[in-house]
Amino acid sequence: MSHIKTVTYQNLGWETAADIYLPPGFDDTKRYPAIVSTHPIGSCKEQTAGNVYAKGLAEEGFVVLVHDASFQGASGGTPRFIEDPAIRVSDIRFAVDYLQSLPYVDATRIGAIGVCGGGAYTVHAGITDHRLKALVSITGVNYGRLIREGFAQFKPLELAGNIAQMRTAQAQGAERDVANLLPESVASARKAGITDIDVLEATDYYKSARGQQPNGATSQLMSFSGAAMGWDAFTNAEVLLTQPLMVVIGDKPGGFGAFRDGWEIYSRAASANKHIIVIEGWSHYDLYDKPEPVAMAMARVVPFFKDNL
Repeated sequence: MSHIKTVTYQNLGWETAADIYLPPGFDDTKRYPAIVSTHPIGSCKEQTAGNVYAKGLAEEGFVVLVHDASFQGASGGTPRFIEDPAIRVSDIRFAVDYLQSLPYVDATRIGAIGVCGGGAYTVHAGITDHRLKALVSITGVNYGRLIREGFAQFKPLELAGNIAQMRTAQAQGAERDVANLLPESVASARKAGITDIDVLEATDYYKSARGQQPNGATSQLMSFSGAAMGWDAFTNAEVLLTQPLMVVIGDKPGGFGAFRDGWEIYSRAASANKHIIVIEGWSHYDLYDKPEPVAMAMARVVPFFKDNL
């Protein structure tokens, strides 16, 4: 069994909370390859990036650090529930810093994995942080594209105007409005006429005993989302993304766009060693925790990390 150790370490002006999953028979006099695991948007370290992927990788001999995003979960930073891609990527860099400070981590053998938004954040971190030696994106979603398209209902200028109004009002004393990104239940989503597989399955994961965790808030301070609108996870991938890369997607596309984003980064990456794994018959949220598709993904991910770290 892997063992979990909870730690905190300094981020910019606040502290990050993280869980370190240690391999079976862990010996702190040895040096291990390590992996940073990054959670989805609206998620936390106890969910899929932690209790599924970090746990599975630790059982295969890796030290895996899964952190709560800044402003979210048990990590510090205010205001709460900011989702700023630049800071989410910076969080990964701080995780690498922390891993490199540990005597039982081989600082030259650090990789990264992320799920959903965390998958694209992982890719973006790898584009500019070459301390990361191998990258895995599990059903990764380019959050900049998603907010300009799906979140904005394909009216990005309208959303930019709304964000400007909210931020102005709040600067002048209005309450900060934290939006819940998902319906309260699958039943209420269906009642509202929602048919998109990703929204329905996200609600099933986050709003039921299946995936629910106290800090998996699925909430966002929308007035601070302007930064995300101008961001793109894959900028400069053709030039700077040279590390070994594995992209895992399900073949049942949904509104969050992991299928198309997966193919896009696979085609754009400059990496000579790159792989796209399409898990047939399964969806975005199946890859969060369903044993069969997760096992199919891990059957490729584990050897990939063992070969490249």
